[in-house]
Amino acid sequence: MKIVIDAHIPYLHGVLDAYADVVYVPAEKIDNASIKDADVLIIRTPTKCTPALLEGSCCKFIMTASIGMDHIDTDYCVEHGIMWKNSPGCNAYSVAQYVLASLLLYCDKKSLSPADLTVGVVGVGNVGKAVCDYLSKTGFKLLLNDPPRAEREGGEGFVSLSEIAEKCDVVTLHTPLIKGGSHPTKHLADANFFNSLIRKPLFINSARGGVTDDKALLQAKLDGKISDFVIDTWENEPNGIYTPLIDEAFIATSHIAGYSDDGKFNGSRTSVEEVAKYLGVEIEFTPNRAEPENCLIDLQGSTNPLLDAVLATYNPMADFDDLKQNPANFERLRVEYPFRREFGAYKVVGVGNDYLEILKNLEFNV
Repeated sequence: MKIVIDAHIPYLHGVLDAYADVVYVPAEKIDNASIKDADVLIIRTPTKCTPALLEGSCCKFIMTASIGMDHIDTDYCVEHGIMWKNSPGCNAYSVAQYVLASLLLYCDKKSLSPADLTVGVVGVGNVGKAVCDYLSKTGFKLLLNDPPRAEREGGEGFVSLSEIAEKCDVVTLHTPLIKGGSHPTKHLADANFFNSLIRKPLFINSARGGVTDDKALLQAKLDGKISDFVIDTWENEPNGIYTPLIDEAFIATSHIAGYSDDGKFNGSRTSVEEVAKYLGVEIEFTPNRAEPENCLIDLQGSTNPLLDAVLATYNPMADFDDLKQNPANFERLRVEYPFRREFGAYKVVGVGNDYLEILKNLEFNV
């Protein structure tokens, strides 16, 4: 049994070596030759599991340490008897951290409070639910759109996309990329969608590249259909992103919203669990976790404790600056992404009672 693992995936080195012949290959070097005799692949979204990669290989099981699966040609896998698994929800709260930080920065820029804004969450799966969790706990009003869930569960609690367009001050996308079927999401946010927006909202895409028509997004900003936008996932990434968006964005980043260490840890843990099932063995997964250099956040004297606490854990403007400096480094910014932890790794002190409960509900230690 041979396993090829993306060498950039953390927490996996040495874990599976006792159960198989394991080879660690950087994502940028994973090709048909390197996986030819591999029975199992453990990869992430940069590795496109297409016929060009898989043709003639021994691979029978693909594990992706990510939520998304649109980098796997599942039709080809079905035809060739290849199983695949993903890591649902692994980085949901990392994306929620990104969205909350971006929204609080927007509120600060516009001199607004969370209670002033109605946020339309489009796609309420694992990530969308995590986003709703954080936003509801910080005072934002929410409208939810998820047609597949509404069909399964009944329409109560969900609204149409047209109602989102009519009533929301912010629209944030959290759908998978689906190109066919009864609820396709390819170019869900297209020119027609942007033209339907009533309140000139802030628009956020940290879902999948291709859910938004990036050229239509730029035109919507130039035409004043939206007040601003945050973009983390792009069409044609990593090498063909629509760079004119960078200059017009409130925040633009290199598909790193879900790249907290916590999200990566969860993805690696799920990968070990699924590969263990495939191999029919039990595998212990107890790696050491790194802590932030300074896990204490002192809010004494802060005039905006919620914003300051969140930005002390993660400020997306730093990632925006990195992308602006060299868009051609899109993929390298992901591979070499700096260490980042979520709220639960931090303790806050010096905060008044007005914010104490909010920060506690966000899982800060207080």
